[in-house]
Amino acid sequence: MVKRTGPTNEHLRNLIQDLKALSTKQDVNIWKRIASDLDRSTRRRREVNVFKINMFAKDNETIVVPGKVLADGNLDKKVKVAAFRFSEQAKEKINKTGKAISIQELMKENPKGNKVRIFG
Repeated sequence: MVKRTGPTNEHLRNLIQDLKALSTKQDVNIWKRIASDLDRSTRRRREVNVFKINMFAKDNETIVVPGKVLADGNLDKKVKVAAFRFSEQAKEKINKTGKAISIQELMKENPKGNKVRIFG
């Protein structure tokens, strides 16, 4: 049996720690849930295309993708998308109508996690 060690990416490990700490400090479960989703293996982490965000997100909504956002499709809604990683084209498409930010930026802007939806 192989011992599970968690992510080796230092940036990701620090983000997971920060999410857990904020969850405890603010007594909000959304950050703990995002931390557990990011703690998965790379193959099990979420990947969401821009067209899915366009299909299911509402205008002026804030969504979090605990994984990577890919560029397939177009976005015609004004949404704020926070994710661990973005492909370059996905970031460009989102920034045309909405705003693409990191999860850390979202944690600073909205520590209580109000009106944030997890996607993927």
